[in-house]
Amino acid sequence: MGQKWFRKWPAAEQAARFIRVYELALIPGLLQTADYARAIFQGEPGALPAEVEEEVKIRLQRQAILSRVTPPTLSVILDESVLRREVGGREVMRAQLANLLALMARPCITVRVIPLASGATAGLVSAFAIADTDDGTQTGYIDSVESGEVTHQTEMLRKLGERWEVLSALAQPIYETEKIIQRVMESHDR
Repeated sequence: MGQKWFRKWPAAEQAARFIRVYELALIPGLLQTADYARAIFQGEPGALPAEVEEEVKIRLQRQAILSRVTPPTLSVILDESVLRREVGGREVMRAQLANLLALMARPCITVRVIPLASGATAGLVSAFAIADTDDGTQTGYIDSVESGEVTHQTEMLRKLGERWEVLSALAQPIYETEKIIQRVMESHDR
């Protein structure tokens, strides 16, 4: 199940001092609970239970960078639909949102939401991430269904940076994002 093209991205995360992630469909891998990740991997056509568990293990291992003595700064922008898509059922989603709020309490992690009311945005094309190292090296990751792309191309990184700025301007401040997440969590109680 693991995609060969994706393997370059965790190395970029490991080396990064600052990571920016935009996601329009799912909670980013660095912030996923095991059950949420499992539900995603189980949704893959032809997924075998042993493969799913291996992918979950790999996903959780990637998250170790956030527990380092000096973790990278992680700045995430989510389309609100990410919060509302019930991945794995109500309980899994509620636990995922609670985990997201707990992670947001860490000083190295910020999460902001672009409200559904924003309509069509520059983020409807694809999810992406940008990792910056202390020496100024940038790596970009552009997600797609079957073949994501890890890039160091200056022009592509410039375009991703511009897209990030446009999306950042639409994103709610952190305190408003926390309220949105709380409201969505409460809807899972009904």
